[in-house]
Amino acid sequence: MPFPLSPQAIDALADIITGGPGLGGGPPPIGLYRSGPQIEKFMRACNVAFGVSGSRVPSLVSCRIEINNGYEPEKVLPRIIEAAADPRDFTNGPSRHVAALDHLNRVLRYDGFELQQQGLKVRLVVVGHATPVVEQLSGMVETISFDTVQRDLDRALASIETDPEDAITAACSTIESVCRSILIELGEPLPAKKDVQGLFNAVKGPLGLSSDRSDLDPLIAGDVRTTLGGLATVIQGVGALRTHAGDAHGRERGYARVDARIGRLSIHAASTVALFLIETWQRKFPSRVLHRHDNLT
Repeated sequence: MPFPLSPQAIDALADIITGGPGLGGGPPPIGLYRSGPQIEKFMRACNVAFGVSGSRVPSLVSCRIEINNGYEPEKVLPRIIEAAADPRDFTNGPSRHVAALDHLNRVLRYDGFELQQQGLKVRLVVVGHATPVVEQLSGMVETISFDTVQRDLDRALASIETDPEDAITAACSTIESVCRSILIELGEPLPAKKDVQGLFNAVKGPLGLSSDRSDLDPLIAGDVRTTLGGLATVIQGVGALRTHAGDAHGRERGYARVDARIGRLSIHAASTVALFLIETWQRKFPSRVLHRHDNLT
């Protein structure tokens, strides 16, 4: 990710977190007015040690500058920015949430970032790197409490720039989580081989995705079989990429790291597959819902 942030972005972030300089007759706060103790609590929730020394706004700006110019700001600042724009803090004033997003995005875009609404959450993304299918998948798994998939997808998106190997691993896990959850809901046993290929092979029959199905319109049967075969090839490729380029296994000294493009490719491919599987589930079993399963073994 393109860090550090500009001074303008640091100031805009402070505006949203503090609500501005105070309530002394000036313009209404853009964000949420927070007192000194409330700002300290907000920062603790972001896993950042912070104490107000003197005035609360300058103290916060100084802290942001220190993080911005310090070690690995890309691991700390996205967490703070997303927390500042958390829609749950604006439930009593949705229009203020829209204004806060606009205020931040006006300056973040100059730094190559953008805050985007994805389902019920707001995510900081590199401009031009989010795709409709990823956003749609994120929104869908939020509404059906597909918590394991959401965790895998969040991890993949957060790692694209800083750790593409982990993004590849998490992208593959996204498909695996979808397949496992569907099998559990159907009362089907998990396969002996629980890698992405084994899980897809186990779920494609119940979902009617086998390429040898005989109930297709003859006019499109060949095309559908070709497309389903391509789907299986994509899944095989994502699994192989995880094995050879992901971080699920140890690496030898001098291992050549992959670049972010490959991480994005794996996320986009995995998201397309995962979304298609969920939509197929919903179409084939419209009266059933996917429930939360925290411990899938």
